[in-house]
Order: sequence, then structure tokens, then C-alpha cells
Amino acid sequence: MNHSTPSILTPYDIKNLTLRNRLAVAPMTRVSATQTGVVTDTMARYYERFAEGGFGLVITEGIYTDQRFSQGYPFQPGLTDAEQTLAWRTITDRVHAQETAIFAQLMHAGALSQGNRFTQQTAAPSATRPKGEQMRFYYGEGKYPVPTAMTDENIADAIAGFAQAAKRSVLDAGFDGVEIHGANGYLLDQFLTDYTNHRNDRWGGNTQQRIGLILEVIKAVRETLGAVPVGVRISQGKVNDFGHKWSNGEHDAEVIFGSLKDAGVDYIHVTEYEVWQPAFLSSTESLVALARRHAPGVVLIANGGLHDEEHFDAVRADGADILAIGKAALANPDYPNRLATRRPLVAFDASILGPIANIKESELAM
Repeated sequence: MNHSTPSILTPYDIKNLTLRNRLAVAPMTRVSATQTGVVTDTMARYYERFAEGGFGLVITEGIYTDQRFSQGYPFQPGLTDAEQTLAWRTITDRVHAQETAIFAQLMHAGALSQGNRFTQQTAAPSATRPKGEQMRFYYGEGKYPVPTAMTDENIADAIAGFAQAAKRSVLDAGFDGVEIHGANGYLLDQFLTDYTNHRNDRWGGNTQQRIGLILEVIKAVRETLGAVPVGVRISQGKVNDFGHKWSNGEHDAEVIFGSLKDAGVDYIHVTEYEVWQPAFLSSTESLVALARRHAPGVVLIANGGLHDEEHFDAVRADGADILAIGKAALANPDYPNRLATRRPLVAFDASILGPIANIKESELAM
């Protein structure tokens, strides 16, 4: 066992919550709810397996937050009404029975929505067609439509949706905390990104202004939840623009991470393709290291390319407190238990995510 492993498998606190170790399941969209956004027993078993396998924390797939523009995909789960909310209780109870914590990731798809049962329109900071094409494994096809530029009322509704979903998630569904999805090209990241946000009001302009919507959502969620852990996921790359980098490099990192710290988040979830790599061509520091420098004292979760132990030490040395694992967790839902007993890992088989990235019965048999 290398020298990093014992600390990874020791307990760790996020605010008032003690995790049994520092390994988390990363959020992964699996489009396996009902057409009306209600979670299923298949999903309950899917999440329960990670808890049985020893993970200290499970972060759910993105959950849509309102009955207007937030839904991103067909068969995506929601937290917008009583039926959706109470169905999640089955999952949180089964995860808690294994002494694992579970956070709800709250997501508004914005311009990247490719399946919303409440509307045929998409909404974004500006009427700019997203780059790339819709993802086929989430039932998409062809180019993204040109979104409608959001009005002040639309923005207020989106903020309220996050706050209301957060309240439902903790008070009614039994989640231990919430993660605000500010990454990967979805709505909050669209406001943060210069080429998708051309507004000339309070929500547009320089980086400090463009991060404003994320900060307002954090404020609204924090006011709703009080002492419950609240985090935010941040990335440069997007599902439709994989190689994107912040145009002002380290200056943007300083503004973004410093603003998140000042907003009072309990953790920042940094995700990159290979999270240990330098964040910018002009820098030797990773995005995790920059987050640690500009958000001292805030818990950092790192995600991206952590398929095995090879890069654990580097990411921990850069300042990560918790490591979030995606594909390796799909292949090894008992990853922490395997790590503890030094059993070999199963290689990830990409076929389980095709042709549609829903949960397969073969996964549940692992």
C-alpha cells in the first residue's frame, strides 16, 4: 500500500458531516428515471452499490430544479414536485444504511438542454447557439438550437428553482448536502463563460460580473439550508467544448475561486480531464493548486482521470481533500474496499455507456 492510501481511507469532515473516507463517487448522468423524472428501483440499487462498496460520499447525477427551462435530458431525475422528491428518499435511506453520505447535485441545463418535457425552448444568458452537437447517448441528435436570452424574470425563476430544489432535497428527500452544478457548460457555466454570455446588464461583462449568477444561487441555497454542506462544481472544459480554457488564465482562477470562498461555500469540486495537469499553457499549477491558493480553508474535491492510484499523490499534494471517481467507480463500485484489501481493479468497459448511457442490468450484477 503506498503512503497516500491510508489517509484516503480515513474519515474526513465537511462542515458538520463526517465522511468515513476521502473517496467520493463523481456525478454521472445516467438518464434512467421515468419520463416524469421520478427515480426508479434500478437507480436505487445503482447508488446503493457504491455505498456497499465503501465510498465515503456519493454525489448524484445532475437533478433538474424547476418545471421551466432546467431539464437537460429525457429520463433525467428531478426535484420539482412531491412525487419526485419522496422517491429520492428510497435512495438516500439505502445509501445511509451503509454509512455513506449522499449529496444532491442540482443542475440547470440552459442552452444545452436536449430534452425538456415542460417546453420546446431552451434558455441561456444570450441567444448564442452552443458549439458542437447534441450527445447521442443522452438521446440527442444534431446541432443545439439557438436559445432564448433569459429575462430578469427567467433568471429569478432559475435562482428560486435551485433554492426550492435544495430545500426539498434535504428536508424531504433526506440528502446530506447539495452540490450546485456550475461546470461543464450548463447554465451557470454559460453565464460564467465569455463567449456564451454577451449581456450588458449586471449578469454580463468581466469575470467578476459573469460569476454573479453562481454567487446568487449559492446565497439563495445557503439561506434555505443553513448548516447543511453546500458545494459548487467548477470546470473549464464543457461537454460541448472539451478543451475550453478560461481566457484570462490565472487571473480568472483568482477571481473565480476567491469569489466562491467569499460566498461561503463549504467545498469546491474541481473537475478537469486530467485534474493533475497544469491548468494553462502559461502555468505549471493545476486547477486544484490554484483553487487551494485562492480559496484557502475551503474543502476541495478533485475529479478527472483518477482511474487508479497513480496520480492520487500528486492531486493530494496540490491540495485536494477528497478524490471523486467516475469511470473507475462504474467498473468498480467497491473501489474503496478493493483499495483497502489490495484487490486488483476491473478495467472500465465503455460499452456500458452505449448506445444510451442508462443503467444496464449487467452493471447491477457486478
